[in-house]
Amino acid sequence: MTDSNLTRRTLLRYGAYGAGAAALAGTAAGWDRLTGADIPGRNDGSLVVATLGPAYGPEAIRTLTEGFRKVRPDIKLRINAVQAVDWSDFFAKILTQIAAGTAPDLVYVATEGVQLFAQRLGVPLDRWVKRDAGELREYFADVHPSLVESMMYEGSLYQLPVEFNAADIYLNNQVLRRAGADFPAADWTRDDFTALLRDMKKAGGSQFTPYFWTNRLWGGVVPWLFANDTNLLAESKAPGGAWLWDSFYPAAERAGRGGGFRWATPQATHPRVEEAYDYLASLIQEDLCNRPEGGNGQNLIGVFSTGRVGVTPAGGFWAGGLHLAGMKAGAFDAQYFPRWRTQRMQFGAAGYALLRTSKRQEEAWEFIKYAARRDTLMRLFTTNQTTPARRSMLTADRYRETGPNHWHVFYDTLDKFPDTGPIPAPPQVAEVEQVLLKHTGTALASRRAVAPALRRMQSDLEKAMEREV
Repeated sequence: MTDSNLTRRTLLRYGAYGAGAAALAGTAAGWDRLTGADIPGRNDGSLVVATLGPAYGPEAIRTLTEGFRKVRPDIKLRINAVQAVDWSDFFAKILTQIAAGTAPDLVYVATEGVQLFAQRLGVPLDRWVKRDAGELREYFADVHPSLVESMMYEGSLYQLPVEFNAADIYLNNQVLRRAGADFPAADWTRDDFTALLRDMKKAGGSQFTPYFWTNRLWGGVVPWLFANDTNLLAESKAPGGAWLWDSFYPAAERAGRGGGFRWATPQATHPRVEEAYDYLASLIQEDLCNRPEGGNGQNLIGVFSTGRVGVTPAGGFWAGGLHLAGMKAGAFDAQYFPRWRTQRMQFGAAGYALLRTSKRQEEAWEFIKYAARRDTLMRLFTTNQTTPARRSMLTADRYRETGPNHWHVFYDTLDKFPDTGPIPAPPQVAEVEQVLLKHTGTALASRRAVAPALRRMQSDLEKAMEREV
């Protein structure tokens, strides 16, 4: 991959990213549509921002565009909502546009793609952050350092986080009452969790599933790995970053921070990884949870809201989703993920990445700052469809209509558990995720299947991590 553009052959190496990359192997009839070359005004001198379509509907695009025009009328802005199934599909389509020479200036990138874009496509924001430190001081004071650190790569900052979601536990209050169970304490344990599932099962009937989860990188098996004080890939910190931490965070908050996360050696056969998988397999064997299913969990809203599922891992985004599905504010609640060896939890965040191919980098930086402003996010995140990166936005008033009652857990997952960290997402994240999904399904077929499946996972992860992206 070059800084300026990609050849079609090079792009095909990104097949793990989904349908967008695979499409290049077939007919070129839809090339203009794939690359966005047929979008009216493509070369009209606008600053072009690409976002994930399902996350940014017409109203959100209008809010950003009109708001930015008021503060910077001299910069013409166009936001392209790229329709994609998930982040992998979205990244594939962005790579397609880059290959065609129609790259946007900015791309909305989640944790899953931070290091990929930083390593090959992104521009570090360090010089602008240092230059505009006075203007940004209020922003950093309002954003947890863990979110910022998750947007760093090898000592440099590549994005300003605007939203995040940690994997907390949602509970259906109707199901709790039916089981005669109390709302769990903040320091509940894995054993408490198991006991609750058993109580729910006894009261729930044959069509009821106490614990439901989807097989994916965020919110799948990873929260259990974190709780058991392990990870899919060995985790460490890159050196550097003092330029940022010393400038914006007090000593207590910058202690232990570095230049971003490194995920290197696969450790799928580590005893604690196997222990986590064995625990999930035991829940399946006891009919306390489902076999892991793929997808993004959208189908889960219906079964949870109707009381056919008792608990599930989800982030602040689900408060808005359940409300839109018709659940009342008091019909569900949220609590921290249960403690095992630790109560470390996982999150994913997102922000705007500036591409090296952009010829409007100063203008792009102005948009990045605008998009991270509190007033901007207040207008943008009105339905609790995510957790704002800005701590000050999480108030009782914000969650009064949608719930849950324990809304404070969303940000307190960071504030009260400072070791909570991002999902493991190295530059090879696409292949890592595919390996994880494939072998997790096999491993949880039975408890006897766990060890051999994890050995195969280890082998495939080693191959994936050896490949350059």
